[in-house]
Amino acid sequence: MIDFKKANLDDLIAIQNISKLSFIETFAAINTPENIEKYLQESFSKDQLTIEISNPNSPFYLVYIDNKPIGYLKINLGDAQTEYFEEPTLEIQRIYVLQAFHGKKIGQLLLDEAIKIAKQLAVDFIWLGVWEENHRALHFYAKNGFVTFDKHVFVLGDDKQTDLLMKLEIK
Repeated sequence: MIDFKKANLDDLIAIQNISKLSFIETFAAINTPENIEKYLQESFSKDQLTIEISNPNSPFYLVYIDNKPIGYLKINLGDAQTEYFEEPTLEIQRIYVLQAFHGKKIGQLLLDEAIKIAKQLAVDFIWLGVWEENHRALHFYAKNGFVTFDKHVFVLGDDKQTDLLMKLEIK
């Protein structure tokens, strides 16, 4: 059974565990252990996640299967977004799903929730950054109608990487 809920500070440990494990599963094989560890410590510490979860412009949505948290969506609105646009937009900062649950349409469920929220807020488009080497994610977003429109630098430890910025127009 799949359940879905908006997260709060009580969910911090679940979010932290999913964040770390998902990030390691996705990126550890193609990055140095030092860069992965530095990123995990900086981005997924209890202090950092408390700040993010407490920000009303950065809601998290957890997905559970049989009462076990297995993934989440994090969106950014307004000044919480990592890039500035003149138009009203919504950023998907993270769709993280544990590898054991890939292929079960959990990522699609989370993306559909972001699209639903974007329509309710009447934003012009949803946007996100995807590492140019994350071919699985690039394919997923392209399949869902996202198009590349720019790029920016993403720093992982001491490695400057290129994220492709992709967007989906909301009508």
